[in-house]
Amino acid sequence: MSRLEKIQAMLASDPHDTFLRYTLAMEYRKLGDPERSVELLRQLAYENSPSYVPAFFMAAQQLVEQEMLEEARSLLRDGIEQARQQNDLHAAAEMSELLSELGK
Repeated sequence: MSRLEKIQAMLASDPHDTFLRYTLAMEYRKLGDPERSVELLRQLAYENSPSYVPAFFMAAQQLVEQEMLEEARSLLRDGIEQARQQNDLHAAAEMSELLSELGK
């Protein structure tokens, strides 16, 4: 059984496990499927309650790698806002730094 299959099996028994869903997205990234990875990360960022702040940053990084800069900027702005609402100042600072590197 591959690592991907193991993660999927664990998710089958607990489909709402945020960390497993994040792990699945990262596994798709590792396997060279950034589109699927970003899709899963966006779900965590926008459909999870509360939003999973690391998902914003990881999705934005992958979008930068794909040269989809405007989408990356948008995710970063939303992620910074979510991080501040959740009092995660470290994550907000990391995302602000990347946003600054990308320019306005």
